[in-house]
Amino acid sequence: MLELEKKVAEFAKINGLFDSTDKILLAVSGGADSIALMYAVCALKRQGVFGAELACAHVNHQLRKGDADLDEDFVVAQAAELGFPVATRRVDVRGFACANKLSIETAARKLRLDSLIDIARANNCTAIATGHQKNDNAETVLQRLTRGTGFRGLAGIWPQRSFENKIRFVRPLLCVTRSEILDYLQKRNLNWRVDHTNVDCTYRRNYIRHRLLPALQKDCDCSIVEQLSRLAQSARRLHNAVCRRADAVWPELACSADDGLALRLETFLPEHPAVKIELIRRSLAAIGSGEKDLTQHHYGKILQLAAQRVSSKKIELPGRFVIERQGFPLRGGPERLIFARPFSPRPWGGGTSATEAEAKVQKIEIPGRTEFGRCLIEANIFEVEKEKFEAFKAKKSGFVEWFDLNELKLPITIRLRQDGDRFWPLGLSAEKRVGKFLTDAKVPHEIRRKVLIVADREKIIWVWPIRISESAKVTNKTGKILQLQIYPVR
Repeated sequence: MLELEKKVAEFAKINGLFDSTDKILLAVSGGADSIALMYAVCALKRQGVFGAELACAHVNHQLRKGDADLDEDFVVAQAAELGFPVATRRVDVRGFACANKLSIETAARKLRLDSLIDIARANNCTAIATGHQKNDNAETVLQRLTRGTGFRGLAGIWPQRSFENKIRFVRPLLCVTRSEILDYLQKRNLNWRVDHTNVDCTYRRNYIRHRLLPALQKDCDCSIVEQLSRLAQSARRLHNAVCRRADAVWPELACSADDGLALRLETFLPEHPAVKIELIRRSLAAIGSGEKDLTQHHYGKILQLAAQRVSSKKIELPGRFVIERQGFPLRGGPERLIFARPFSPRPWGGGTSATEAEAKVQKIEIPGRTEFGRCLIEANIFEVEKEKFEAFKAKKSGFVEWFDLNELKLPITIRLRQDGDRFWPLGLSAEKRVGKFLTDAKVPHEIRRKVLIVADREKIIWVWPIRISESAKVTNKTGKILQLQIYPVR
């Protein structure tokens, strides 16, 4: 076993690259890195390092006229020599870039990833191996540094990543440098294709590879590639620790909100800034906001908004996504950071217009789940011993409401707000018109138009999501509790 193969075998074992997969798709362009990947992984399989089947994929970007076709023919011949199947795909990078206003590099990457995933799915491969190596990782870290990044960006290229449908991208060569790969190819007397566009320094990646990295190396006594590789490893360890903390707090601070998602600020604000950034990133991902157009400046504005103790402040992000800070001072909470999708003119979804929804009264199944427009209502009944009431009450989530079942006249229904609605707000001494109550409570207009009314046979018990009724509240004399939770869904 050659030295490079030993390094790859150990790296793959430490990072579980070949675990839990029956078939691996090798992404082969025909260049030095991918040919080394092809032969090294094949050698490890023959030596019994792993048992998965191997297949090969080549994506022809059609950017270099005849050379691109020669690359494809070369890869097909190499796969045939090694004795495993090969699938090829041709993509129109220039046309796609023009139609979507993308750079050639970005368009090529997207089409390449989509094609590889399609080929993997069609061939029952659960892992796609690519030829990224240490120098690629160093270039990625520098590229992100030059445009501005946090520690997550400093993590560079990960040994493995899941993209979609549980298909993993694995990078077995991240443990070796470009010079080690060239040495391996020469020792095995292997040929490879040369892409002459890789020396064109008008491309940012090539500039970093051929100009910036060599310039940095001149002033560095040790290998700058190795130093950047260690930096990426440290950043990945930090990111993993941050993600573990985010995983732990996410269930108690995140909940659905109309047209988006909400974070409970009571839980969010005490967290470390790095954890807050990860929670914000997850929230943005949950509402469909991509990260491509977001900068550290945007994250900083969101953190500043969360720290302000002023309700109804908001900022708009690229793509018209809106982040708003909300709180209900008269109620004493909860204060939330709302991550909202771009405004939709028909908030009640499911083909139901606002006029039709106003006339609709939906009975809530108790216990059970009930749909109303874009909302899902979950209802449950609990019994609680009087002597344990306070301890039981302490477990209540800020996004769940409780009602004294004995004070309700079933059935319970849900509908939109109507003119003339009145109820007795929790904590007040008398009834109020719902509209007047919302005005006095300084509820933002965006929330008012989405208010729902939950009522029993005689009275309103909840103006969702603002306040429940004094007449239906739980006390230490309550025996049975009706628990309601309303999730806006799309």
